[in-house]
Amino acid sequence: MKKSLLLAIVLLPMVAMAQINEIVGDWMTVDDKTGDHFSIVTIYKANDGLYYGKISKMLVGKADLTCEECEGEDHGKKMEGLVIIRGMKAVEGELREGQVLDPQSGKFYYGKIFLDHGNLVLRGSLDKRGWLGRNQTWIKPQ
Repeated sequence: MKKSLLLAIVLLPMVAMAQINEIVGDWMTVDDKTGDHFSIVTIYKANDGLYYGKISKMLVGKADLTCEECEGEDHGKKMEGLVIIRGMKAVEGELREGQVLDPQSGKFYYGKIFLDHGNLVLRGSLDKRGWLGRNQTWIKPQ
């Protein structure tokens, strides 16, 4: 019993880190209402130890499309290169406690990212617990 508990304590962080490593990379966004592919988002770990995601390629519209609904420093920025996932922490195989920008509305939401059957699930919510929100499922680009 003690050996199996010790083994679980040692292996659990390794499994969680492997899941985070699978989240890092390129993902094709899929609109949860229409099913359309919107963009490619690159998720990466920054020097501050937190995780971010930026639109690396637009799949619809013009390449020079800008975020007119965004406020502050993001207003008028090109969609390609726009950081839409900000300040996520790796917690138990998920990315949490950061913010997600919806570039179509210009609004920020609390964010949570996890894997489900090889797809990435992004949960954006109005509350920190994630009760009032919705999910988008993103897929690996071909």
